[in-house]
Amino acid sequence: MSLRPQLLPRKPSDCRPDEPICEVGRPAPANTLTGKRWYALAILTAIYVSNIADRYVISTLIQPIKADLRLSDAAIGFLTGSALGIVYVGMGIPLGLLADRVERRKLIAISIALWSAMTAVCGATTTFIQLLLARIGVGVGEAGGTPASQSMMADLFPFSQRTLATTIFALGAAAGSMLGASGGGLIAGRFGWRAAFVALSIPGVVIALLARFTLREPVRGSFDAVTDERVPSLRETLQFIRTQPSLVHVLAAATVVTYWGWGLLWWTPAFLMRSHDLTIAQAGTLVGTVTGVAGALGILGSGLLIHWCGRRDPRWQLWIVGLATFLGTCLSIALYTAKSMTITTVMLWLFVPVAYLNIAPLLSFAQSLVPPRMRGLTCGLLLFGANIANLVLAPQIIGVMSDILHELFNTGIQSLRWALVATTFTGFWATYHFWAASRNLKQNLTRAGVSL
Repeated sequence: MSLRPQLLPRKPSDCRPDEPICEVGRPAPANTLTGKRWYALAILTAIYVSNIADRYVISTLIQPIKADLRLSDAAIGFLTGSALGIVYVGMGIPLGLLADRVERRKLIAISIALWSAMTAVCGATTTFIQLLLARIGVGVGEAGGTPASQSMMADLFPFSQRTLATTIFALGAAAGSMLGASGGGLIAGRFGWRAAFVALSIPGVVIALLARFTLREPVRGSFDAVTDERVPSLRETLQFIRTQPSLVHVLAAATVVTYWGWGLLWWTPAFLMRSHDLTIAQAGTLVGTVTGVAGALGILGSGLLIHWCGRRDPRWQLWIVGLATFLGTCLSIALYTAKSMTITTVMLWLFVPVAYLNIAPLLSFAQSLVPPRMRGLTCGLLLFGANIANLVLAPQIIGVMSDILHELFNTGIQSLRWALVATTFTGFWATYHFWAASRNLKQNLTRAGVSL
């Protein structure tokens, strides 16, 4: 059996009432965005905000949790990252497969309701084991949200508008980080770290109801030349991905760049408290403000630039992100080696936009380099690598490195600083994968059914 997607003409029954153009024999290229698409994008973005806020609020709470439960850096790294990440990663692929087979809006609603409830449970825990189990529950819920959301977005927007739409969606990462860091830090500073978990769980319940009862399920493959409704097997999907070199490098880039950027930011509040004597509220407010403002500006500004350049040649999207990652790596080295708080703050404002700007193109290409019925699993694979790096490896490895440096070299509270400095160099590795992904991009997009 050929692994090449089957190109079939669209039937009259494939045309949707809200499609501005739907001709038999070709995909429908929507040149305008209807209100329903914008509304769906707004809900999916709000879901992503809740996802990131509930996931990353714990990074701001590392110090009080560590003090309350009397944990080492290695133990806190496992609790705050690996506990959620192992389950998130383990469930991501099967839930991605499920997203290719079931009604996605229902899967999204169930997922956000689950992770919001388990976030509230985190705030009710009093022991290490209880908090560990609650974090596992958060991971199960969050694993089902993004693959289904990304699959829906690819059926709401054509390739020419997909990066722009995904850029708007990616703003949820900046907003969620700001909400988790600033909101969580302020609430924890006044009411304690447990109250921060409970407060951030509430919006998710409201959004879950909106997703279930107000979103419409889009037709799969609405804007693609591939209209084969047969659901491919796991083996067929993995084999197709393996023969798409650009996609393989996109998945690798997502893994490494997430370890670099988000792994560093995960430990940054603790770094600021230890190396620069900030309080939990000060560190949370600084990191939250920078990630929210600079992260959003980086995503939006680069997204518009990438969208404009990508209309001329899609390879520009990867070239721009690769160059930005190279420069951002240099900035991250300066950030964690600086002894001055002023220099650290300036470098943080410059580094954060680069750490965020890769989200939109990575998600967009993960959806565009495969046929419609492979998108949920492909997004699950991308999240598998990214979250292994960010939630399992980065918290654990950096925490262990910090403990080792403290024991072997008597670096004291500065051990975390030098563990972060060592981690910064992985950004150069990520740069290579962005460049390599561009080499066969046009051929691989055409093979997946995208009309350039």
